[in-house]
Amino acid sequence: MAFDGLPRSRLLTSRHLFVLYILNAYIDMEPLTTEGIVEKIRKIEEGVGRLSPMQKVLIGTDGSVTGLLEMATGHPVSITTLVQDVLSADAGAATELDIEPGEEINYRIVELRDSVTGEVLIYAVSITPLRRLAPEFRHDLMRADIPIGRILRHHRIESRREITDARVIRAGADLARSFKVNRCEPMVSRRYRIIHQEEPLIVIEEIFPCTAFTDEIRVVVDAPSRLHITLIDMNGASGRVDGGVGVTLDEPGCVLDARKATGIEVRGGNDEARRRVADAARATKEAFGLPGGAEIALHSIARQHAGLGSGTQIALATAAAICRLYERDVPVADLAKVVGRGGTSGIGTAAFEQGGFILDGGHRFGSPGGKDGFRPSAASRGIAPPPVLARHRFPEDWGILLVTPDVSAGVHGTAEVDIFRTHCPVPLEEVREVCHEVLMRMIPGIVEHDLDLFGSAVNRTQQLGFKKVEVGLQHPVVPALLEAMVQAGAAGAGLSSFGPTVYAIGDSGMADLARAAEEVLVGHGGLVTLTRARNCGAKMRAG
Repeated sequence: MAFDGLPRSRLLTSRHLFVLYILNAYIDMEPLTTEGIVEKIRKIEEGVGRLSPMQKVLIGTDGSVTGLLEMATGHPVSITTLVQDVLSADAGAATELDIEPGEEINYRIVELRDSVTGEVLIYAVSITPLRRLAPEFRHDLMRADIPIGRILRHHRIESRREITDARVIRAGADLARSFKVNRCEPMVSRRYRIIHQEEPLIVIEEIFPCTAFTDEIRVVVDAPSRLHITLIDMNGASGRVDGGVGVTLDEPGCVLDARKATGIEVRGGNDEARRRVADAARATKEAFGLPGGAEIALHSIARQHAGLGSGTQIALATAAAICRLYERDVPVADLAKVVGRGGTSGIGTAAFEQGGFILDGGHRFGSPGGKDGFRPSAASRGIAPPPVLARHRFPEDWGILLVTPDVSAGVHGTAEVDIFRTHCPVPLEEVREVCHEVLMRMIPGIVEHDLDLFGSAVNRTQQLGFKKVEVGLQHPVVPALLEAMVQAGAAGAGLSSFGPTVYAIGDSGMADLARAAEEVLVGHGGLVTLTRARNCGAKMRAG
């Protein structure tokens, strides 16, 4: 029979699976001791920086969170129910609740809100075995927007809370929507069980942003990566050099936050990423005479030296965060010059500033104030980013498949400088053909939403100019991937920057492209990611 008119148990939806995955990510039935909670907090701080006293209390309390929130805000807390459903317990839920798989459970997602401001304070997911609920308790739980703690008190249910875990998770789409944060931002999560008569009555996961419940200002930046389709003119006979076209990516990206400190401290990421952040932070502080330093936490970065522009995004995100922290309004072009980005390609800088499909006009060559040689951006410090000649929205119904094989990292450092020196200038006739492809096929394909026209231009540019050089220096798996994805139906496929990441563009059949890529990767390994373009630049907020 159905309970109070609610539907009977049914298959989990993708949303249910996502949230129950959070609950069941790893199951440790032993409750945490005080020492265990302190250790969990220490590990969280290793990744996101020091927590405020209120954040620590919310992680470790075994009492009513609703009461704590009302004391902290001075306002009543209200409940908004997002999901209320009856489901069949999977193996993980059954283990945590000490019931049999398949038993009916109440599945609930709520937002705890400040009833005066409307701000979402806590996002809570709970599962409850229906057979352990008295009818009146079940009615209140499943029908009313009432905090669970109040329901327990109202029905005089003696219980205790056992905290079983605390950790950092990524926001994702649902949490980002509730808290109005970016999808890649870190969130603090704690999980506990409410025990009644020595049996688990409810399992709850409570989540809040790392920037919540603190008096410190933290600036969070979500910076996009990019595809670099091709450099345009590595000949220089026209008196200009470089130029490029590229597409801003929604994911992967760089997410970091910064808060004021006396010096420069960086946590998260690997050694190279931390060094890049520290270098950019010091350069920014010195260039703009900022009165203090920053503690910076790296939460997410695109793979480095993979052709996705992670170095530019790390540097610009750091510089932008610190300037915002100290209330300095600095144009992105000036930030790029300070941190040494944009001296050859302007795609990464423009992607950070405005997103979308970008065409940049390169730099003056062989004249005062211009460049005097062929060099990559990393070896062109002090050169301002090039002008953006065209920027268009990339069609949102076109999918982008990224494939990064597990081969040697893309060329960088002195090796990259040597390649520019050895292979430039490229033939002028190939430069002219690249210009023709970009102007008469690639850009019209974007503007007129003609995927085949755009894709054919991408395919042809792989065989021209400096892009031909970049492709020719790759591991054999790279051209094999390009060929396989085109044969599988991609409208266009190419190498991003110096690789090894390759990409394919399509509007349907993306799963077929992924399978084709995975077949080529057998014996090599690698990462296959389906993403889309981002038609806006970096997202920044202070919280």
